[in-house]
Amino acid sequence: MNAAFDQERRDVPMSECTTWRCGGVADLLYQPGSLGDLSTYLASLDGSVPVTWLGRGSNVLVRDGGMRGVVIQLSDPLSGIAVDPPEVQAQGGAPCARLAAATAAAGLRGLEFLAGIPGTVGGALAMNAGAAGSEIWDYVHHIETLDRQGDVHRFRADEIEVGYRYAQLPPGHGVVLGVFHLQRDEDAMAARQRIQELMARRRETQPVAQASSGSVFRNPPGQHAAELIEAAGLKGYRIGGAEVSKTHANFIVNDGQATARDVEALIEYVRKAVADHSGVQLELEVRILGEDS
Repeated sequence: MNAAFDQERRDVPMSECTTWRCGGVADLLYQPGSLGDLSTYLASLDGSVPVTWLGRGSNVLVRDGGMRGVVIQLSDPLSGIAVDPPEVQAQGGAPCARLAAATAAAGLRGLEFLAGIPGTVGGALAMNAGAAGSEIWDYVHHIETLDRQGDVHRFRADEIEVGYRYAQLPPGHGVVLGVFHLQRDEDAMAARQRIQELMARRRETQPVAQASSGSVFRNPPGQHAAELIEAAGLKGYRIGGAEVSKTHANFIVNDGQATARDVEALIEYVRKAVADHSGVQLELEVRILGEDS
């Protein structure tokens, strides 16, 4: 057991646990020290207690009323990566960027796009994260999950229905391990070079120095949400401390003072304005969790 991490805390502000840096408190936040600790903890919970799995808190907005029940956040003790070509194993709490770097260093190609995704492997698998024309489930061999009773389940890639920013995991399951099969790159430096290029492009086109969740809306088929938002004249539009990024219109940034209500109100405003301007109904990519204040 890793005592430094195996802990349950009460009334934890979700502004500390999400990349938007806003939101109310969670009744309980649990950070497991090991897979065994997590399994035991889940088995000890009453079945009526809500459980929410959280990675690094990107791609989510927690409302100002906070979250009931338990939020489980996989942290350092469950962030291991093991590379044995062509197989790569990554625990659910491993940062996506570290997985991209580890596979590139081993001369393996395919997961370079993860370098620009500010989440964890578990979260990326749960939403089929993607960038630069690739998606994480393109490379999955199998995953392992924990259910509400703390039991481990293994699923082959072809047993999980996936789509654009979507993976149909069994209800209540959290991803604790992803296993990938990758191919060697003939040029051992090529993957590292691709990561450098992707990160340079990200710095140029995204508000990486500001608090945000990443892309707010899904790209409609054949279109780009950012272009639709910009065409509606919304770059720089603000509600409270939330602003449509001047760098990338599909990002909403927190100037340090935004409430979750500011962010959600701006999301609603953008959706209506784009629908009025272009007739396109934007769908959320971020998940909105918790209760209103």
